[in-house]
Amino acid sequence: MLRKMTLLLSLCFMGAGLFAQQMDTVTEEPTDLMNSNGKIYVVMAVVLVIVIGLFVYLINLERKIKKLEKGEAR
Repeated sequence: MLRKMTLLLSLCFMGAGLFAQQMDTVTEEPTDLMNSNGKIYVVMAVVLVIVIGLFVYLINLERKIKKLEKGEAR
């Protein structure tokens, strides 16, 4: 199992270099472009709402599962 995990992680890290982008050809970094337009805050707000929504969903799901487990134990 450890050998498989090591192989998987090494392949993931080796493949990450293939998706790298050289910034010499790009005139402006994407973060600077979004920050200058003020859109970076919109993106971060959307990401935050999605993450909070996932946590709320998981907490509610956990409560329902516990309630079902208690009902079956009786």
